[in-house]
Amino acid sequence: MSLLNILHHPDPRLRTKAAPVSIFDNALVTLADNMLETMYAAPGIGLAATQVNVHKRLIVVDVSEDNNAPHILVNPKLELFGDRVSGDEGCLSVPGFYERVERAEQINVQAQDVSGAPLEMSAEGLLAVCIQHECDHLDGKLFVDYLSSLKRNRISKKLRQLASERD
Repeated sequence: MSLLNILHHPDPRLRTKAAPVSIFDNALVTLADNMLETMYAAPGIGLAATQVNVHKRLIVVDVSEDNNAPHILVNPKLELFGDRVSGDEGCLSVPGFYERVERAEQINVQAQDVSGAPLEMSAEGLLAVCIQHECDHLDGKLFVDYLSSLKRNRISKKLRQLASERD
């Protein structure tokens, strides 16, 4: 396994809409494994393929304290329900920033596993929020898009400054 490079906002590649996965092979299994390793090393609780510049509908999430409950979801489709909850969100592609975002408290997910077999699950709380956040990435959307333009521009400017200091 190997660590993958995570794209940082405002990189335009983060705005790419991911294509459905149609080939379920060893390359997909390797990508999912590498995404999990990258997410755990970051450290984070979710990662979308878009964030590692692979524009396929694949996300990995693990909200467990011991990193022992990974979910790999291929071609996820969400049904949102329940109350709306507001909580602080961060993102591996927007490092160092946390802002309040409103999400559905509960979701149903229809997806496939890495072999192409269908899977269904329900989630609530942090897991539901995390899956919604990662699925947004597959549509080219970031959590900062839920913020006011003033906050979003401030974050973008700061991340551009940090990137230029690293270069």
